[in-house]
Formats: sequence, C-alpha cells, structure tokens
Amino acid sequence: MEARMDLFDKLGPDLSSEILTYLEDPSDLVRASFVSRSWRHCVIANGLWKQFCLRMFPQLSRVARVIELNNGSEKEPVEVGSSYQMEWESLKRDDRVYALLARYCTSFLVGNCISQALSASSTDNYPEESIENTLEPADIVERRGSYWSSKGQSNPAIPETLIYKLASELCVVTEINIRPFQAYFQSGLPIYSARSVRFRMGHPRNLADVGSDLPIDSCPGSADDKFVWTYTSQEFPMAQEFELQKFKLPEPVLCVGGILQIELLGRVQRQEMDGLFYICVSYVQVVGRSLSPAFGVEILEPSGKFVLKNDMKHKLHTHPSLPEDEPGEISADRLQRRLRDLQHIVNLLQGNVVDVEYEFGEEENAAWDADDL
Repeated sequence: MEARMDLFDKLGPDLSSEILTYLEDPSDLVRASFVSRSWRHCVIANGLWKQFCLRMFPQLSRVARVIELNNGSEKEPVEVGSSYQMEWESLKRDDRVYALLARYCTSFLVGNCISQALSASSTDNYPEESIENTLEPADIVERRGSYWSSKGQSNPAIPETLIYKLASELCVVTEINIRPFQAYFQSGLPIYSARSVRFRMGHPRNLADVGSDLPIDSCPGSADDKFVWTYTSQEFPMAQEFELQKFKLPEPVLCVGGILQIELLGRVQRQEMDGLFYICVSYVQVVGRSLSPAFGVEILEPSGKFVLKNDMKHKLHTHPSLPEDEPGEISADRLQRRLRDLQHIVNLLQGNVVDVEYEFGEEENAAWDADDL
C-alpha cells in the first residue's frame, strides 16, 4: 500500500460526498476534515457544513446569501483570478460561516432568550396587569400580584396572544415555559390558565413596529399586520396548575427575526365577581441560545429570504487549518487512523453501528478540540 494513497480518490467524488452526508454529529465532520486535503476539499466543495445546518434547521433554506463582516462592513470579495478561483473563495466563505454556525448552535449554554415584552391582544387593567409583568419570575412584587390579565369574555373560546422580542435576531429555541397566575386574593384561589398553547416565530414587517415608544399593550391592529410568522408549533395542552409548565418543541427551532408569539387558546376559569372568563399569566421563559453578536440577519422583503451575516470579530476556530501542500509521506500510524475513519463512515452508510475510538495527534489536538463542539 502506497503511503500517498487516499481512498477518497479511489471512491470518486460522488460516493465520497454521499458518505460524508451521513455524518450526524459535527465532531464527525471535523474529524473528516482532519484526514487529508482531499477530504477537506470534499467537505468544502459539497457544502457539507451548510447541508448539516439545513438538516438541523430547515429555516435556513431561506438564506439568500452569506456575508462576512469586517469592522462592521462586508468583507470585500476576491475579484481577481479565474471564475473558478472566485467560486472556490465563495465556497470557502460559506464553509467557514456554516461551520461556525453549527458550533454556536450546538455548543453554547442555554438560557432565557426573552429581551422585551412587545404587546398583548388585550389587557384588563393597564399598566397594573401589563404583559411586562410576565418577565418577572416572582408572582408577587412589592406586595402586589405580578401578572398579565386578559380582558374578560363571556365566550370561553376566544383566544389571546402575547408577543415578545427575543435576545437577538437569531435564536435557537428549544422550549417555552409558562406559569399561569393563581389569584391568591380571590375566593377558592382560582388559576386562570388557558386550555392550550401554540407558538409562532418570525420577524417584523417593519422595524418601526418593534421600535416604537407607544405603550406596549396599546398597539392597534392585528399582529399579523405587523409580523411575518415563519414557524408555527403544534398545539400543547395546558394544565390548570400554578406551576412553571414546560412546553418542549419537537426539534430546536431557529427563530429568524427574533419575534415570538404565544397563542393562549381557550379559557377555563370564570371570575366569580363578573361571571366572565379570563386568562392570566404570571411568568414566561424562553429557553434557547442567542447567536448574537457573532450572527445577524437582514430580511429581504417581499421575498421573505434573508442575508446571513457573520461578524468576523467573533469568529472562533471551527476546523483545522490544513497546509496548502500536504507532505507526501505519512506515518503508518496516521494512515491506520485514516483507514479506521473511512471504515467508520462506510459502516454508517451501510447502517451498521460500530464504536470507534479516535486518537488525535498533538498537532490535530492543538488545531481543534473536538470536545468544544
């Protein structure tokens, strides 16, 4: 066996790229990039990091183009050389951005992603019972109940909506948690929950709709006139219990535009005083990852597509930097590691689950720590 042999050259580009698309863990794709220059070329040429991100988040199918920002402005594209060179530079840029995006989406700690309460479909007593109260974890603040309350309705089927601005234009949302309010000051301690909830995510039609100084509970018009919803969840039943109820999404969702709407569907509690049905919420929490400041978006209306922006000031090391000219001679141990990598990938393609221990050399570990993913 010649030391210079690369099995991807034997398999051909089509089969090689098909094998690598079966990788479901970002650390496996990093390992594939370690094997050789030809493997690295295969990853870039076939946009495998982009394909990986699209499998995680179908919302990225609306990306019109990717840009890198340098000191706040777009990095100048390479405009010299052949068209092939220009296309290759574009592929390398996409590879860098999507690899970094995959790392941000799978590595960073989750937290509460709500930034601001925007509006409620109705409010019983503004500002005492404003939607802003739902940002406070405590249900009693300064000896007063802290909650949002809808207006009363005789028809229990009438829904309500709450709209929030998230921490950034790009957030990975995994679950939304809601605590209904228990009226400790009313007879019987009633809990004003909804029958069920549903979630929508999207972006404003006009940035002025989220930058106004008007009272947040007095925005006229339908929310559908102000926002474009690009994701709608299933309907989740809500229990009539005074506790933080967790609604975990079937798959993490990439919210493009940073707007969340909570639909509160159906009313279950009638107020004894006036005989009307109300919905009251004490606390709302959005669990996920904010991708700011490394990533931002620019919505392109009316198409609904968007530009994915990566600020290079926050660029992390996402994959090994391979030399332009790889040495022709490789050690027997390194060749054996490459063969084991390839066998592992072929087994994945055939549907066989085989545990493989990867042993990285000092040079590879210095370039990339796979545990960082």
